[in-house]
Amino acid sequence: MDAIKAVAEGVKDLAVSSDQKPQKEKKEKKEKKKKGAEGGDGRPTELSPPPAFIDHRIQIFDKLKAKYDEIIAQKPREKIDITLEDGKIIIGESWVTSPADIARGISKSLFERTVIARIDKGTDNETLWDLERPLEKSCRLELLPFEHPEGKKVFWHSSAHILGEASERRFGCDLCIGPPIEDGFYYEMALPEKAAVEQADHKPLEDIVSRIVKEKQVFQRLTLSKDDLLEMFKSNPYKQHIIKDKIPDGTFTTVYRNGPLIDLCRGPHVPHTGRIKQFKIMKNSASYFLGDASNDSLQRIYGISFPDKDQMQAHLKYLEEAAKRDHRKIGKEQELFFFHEWSPGSCFFLPHGMIIYNTLMAFLRQEYWKRGYQEVGTPNMYNSELWKISGHWQHYHEDMFTFDVEKEKWALKPMNCPGHCLMFKHRERSYRELPIRMADFGILHRNEASGALTGLTRVRRFQQDDTHIFCTEDQITEEISGLFDFLKEVYGKFGYTFKLKLSTRPDGFLGDIATWDKAESKLTEALDQFTAEGGGAWELNPGDGAFYGPKIDITICDALKREFQCATIQLDFQLPNQFELEYMTNEVAAAKPKDDKPKEEKPKDDQPKEKKEEKKLGGEAALGKVVPKKIEPPQQGYARPVMIHRAIYGSFERFIAIATEHFAGRWPFWISPRQVLIVPVMPAVNDYVKEVQAQLRAQNLHADIDISGNTMQKKIRTGQLQLYNFIFVVGAEEQSSKTVNIRNRDDQATQQRGEIIPLDEALKKLVLLRDERRLENKI
Repeated sequence: MDAIKAVAEGVKDLAVSSDQKPQKEKKEKKEKKKKGAEGGDGRPTELSPPPAFIDHRIQIFDKLKAKYDEIIAQKPREKIDITLEDGKIIIGESWVTSPADIARGISKSLFERTVIARIDKGTDNETLWDLERPLEKSCRLELLPFEHPEGKKVFWHSSAHILGEASERRFGCDLCIGPPIEDGFYYEMALPEKAAVEQADHKPLEDIVSRIVKEKQVFQRLTLSKDDLLEMFKSNPYKQHIIKDKIPDGTFTTVYRNGPLIDLCRGPHVPHTGRIKQFKIMKNSASYFLGDASNDSLQRIYGISFPDKDQMQAHLKYLEEAAKRDHRKIGKEQELFFFHEWSPGSCFFLPHGMIIYNTLMAFLRQEYWKRGYQEVGTPNMYNSELWKISGHWQHYHEDMFTFDVEKEKWALKPMNCPGHCLMFKHRERSYRELPIRMADFGILHRNEASGALTGLTRVRRFQQDDTHIFCTEDQITEEISGLFDFLKEVYGKFGYTFKLKLSTRPDGFLGDIATWDKAESKLTEALDQFTAEGGGAWELNPGDGAFYGPKIDITICDALKREFQCATIQLDFQLPNQFELEYMTNEVAAAKPKDDKPKEEKPKDDQPKEKKEEKKLGGEAALGKVVPKKIEPPQQGYARPVMIHRAIYGSFERFIAIATEHFAGRWPFWISPRQVLIVPVMPAVNDYVKEVQAQLRAQNLHADIDISGNTMQKKIRTGQLQLYNFIFVVGAEEQSSKTVNIRNRDDQATQQRGEIIPLDEALKKLVLLRDERRLENKI
């Protein structure tokens, strides 16, 4: 909250370009004369002389840049065709004509709006391109503004470089990484003597940024060898690590320079620093190098920037509204939940919070019954052998809570799917049973880093609306279509719209490519059918599938237009194979009968358990290695089922956080923990107040009463602040006529004196409002 307040107070001082008022500039100059080159804490705004490593980098850059320019000057100039988005072809010259030339040729305003270029979209040569970088051959050209997702990333990436320059000039620090993120950018760094960044550093850094922007420093790109990079960044151990770890010997990569900053970077960037019209430091925090707690502790500074003042002010207003809606704030005010240091990442749900939790669960159970789901329960912990079969031990081990039981490794379950495979396999299955839709609300644990824990949105202990559908390949499209209908039904009750993305095969995938291609094809078919039926277009998200199969990620959009990924639909051919699941097909009658001979008893093995394990795993068990077992194909007349992983809420905890902020604590009646407050006009009607409460509770409605010694007006005001959906005010007239005076939270016209309704009628209308799960708070 302090950070939000600081941002709001700084709105008037956000401009860093020449569009500031002259009076403001004069005032700033007077302040500079008064304070000299000091920051708000009395220290110099920036180091003088600058750190020696800056000059070392520049000397190497200038020398190699001169050689590079000579090489480019020798390149043959040829006519090239530059095809614009509208199909128009402009004739240019290779190694001369740049995207900036094209934009300026169309209009000055287009050039000024354009952040970055993209060439050859949709081809293997698709790439983002610096505006001022000459084109090398014929291409298709797009000019992307700040509003485009790629334009925004580049704009914020360039802003991170400006922040990096300011940080070097102020602290003489070792920079690490400075990426764009969803809401701005950050830069990580190690300050001399492991010092910390302070709140008092924010304003001096912004002052340096203001100078950098006014200088309009050009972003220059240069390709360097690994050896040159190691020499250029020899004083920075973090850059050294990245260069040695990420860049193969004998290869080249790029750096970008703006002013005295030279940074290891693939780019691209805006043409010059003057494009960053508005810049604000939002906060700072501690972090670990590469996110690993065993590495050095670093300082991270977060910022935000925009091309104009209006967008900055709109963003700050958005942050102010988001702060009001913060689920942690509302959770405390409405007594929904809390956390304790003795169990980080595990939520304590208070009675009002559990009302919401249980209502969400009851809604899904009702839908499960309608849609043919079967609820099951599975253990909370398993022997590591289960996770080795599923592949989670190899791919997810570090994110699990593991422990020893009788000298064997066990783990708390982070997901339900392997347990459901055991449940499918525990007896013979027939094709007549399929599809089997298993639903599980079991408790899950994931070993999230302490620094990543954030309220209900990132926890260690949680429950999911987890379902696994076992079906035949022929049933896939129908099942996924049914899931799309399920999504619409559930999200519609909250007023959410949603988007679909198909995430395909990642690096480190399990299984063979042919199986993955088949799975992706089935999902594509279902998505296309959804679009054809008016469900909206879907997007491709290459390389972001789970390690065991492709998935459809579903993002919902809340009241602040923020997008969250909650639901997921994952198609899995791998786990049924790993667990050797099979079902009897309709051709089993013609299949070879099973061998009914009694099994011969194996000779007793007197070897110690440790030796048997070593023999079974080739002696590698002690090293923690997992030796792949031989997968037996289904016997004749049997087939592998396909497994569909599905969640709609995702985790209940995260979904409650999103819903809390979406509704700003003004819960729809059907999910509200404070549905009705009954207030007496006078103590003489307290018995009637209790009678009304009893009748409401008999209908499973959440009704509270206030028969305290406070005045009626104070009781009503307290109920309004607590956001009760309805406040019933009853006096002698209502008692004698068995009626209630109803004030509606969302109807201002009822706040002075509400509508008088017979109690029986009010009960019927409230029950109907709840059971229909309407969003509108109206009876």
